[in-house]
Amino acid sequence: MSIDEIIEFLEAQGGVLTHKPEPGDGSPEIAWGDVFFFYAPDGTVPSTAQPFATVVTKDYPDDRGSRLARPGAFRLNVNAGRAAFARWTGHDPQEPAPSDVDPSLPDTVMAHPVYGNLGWLAVVNPGPRSEQPVRELLRTAHDLARGRHRRREESRSR
Repeated sequence: MSIDEIIEFLEAQGGVLTHKPEPGDGSPEIAWGDVFFFYAPDGTVPSTAQPFATVVTKDYPDDRGSRLARPGAFRLNVNAGRAAFARWTGHDPQEPAPSDVDPSLPDTVMAHPVYGNLGWLAVVNPGPRSEQPVRELLRTAHDLARGRHRRREESRSR
């Protein structure tokens, strides 16, 4: 899957705001070139909500294990919830992750190398082996984000 295919898939889910930071938009330079997906049916980046998925295209200072400096490398990050995390990793996000997992392996669903303890999953360069699981995880993350959005809206209207 390419980054464009991921964007197209998520935008087809409805209510998705795709944010692509770039020079001049007020975003920090480190985020330029990355992609952030929010459930935002009004088309405005939520002030309180976090993205439910991201695509990072480079190494960050505290996150070099995925080796995203390689040509064409990127990592999809998905907040698909505790159940999906446990199903894919074999452990709860709060439990210690196995230390023998190589976070640079392509086309492999794994705990996010930095945010795994928060329940995030990651896939470096999703490909044929992970494409269907990635689509399922993205649908789940979208559904969870939509549910959080609805609950926030309901609590505001009370």
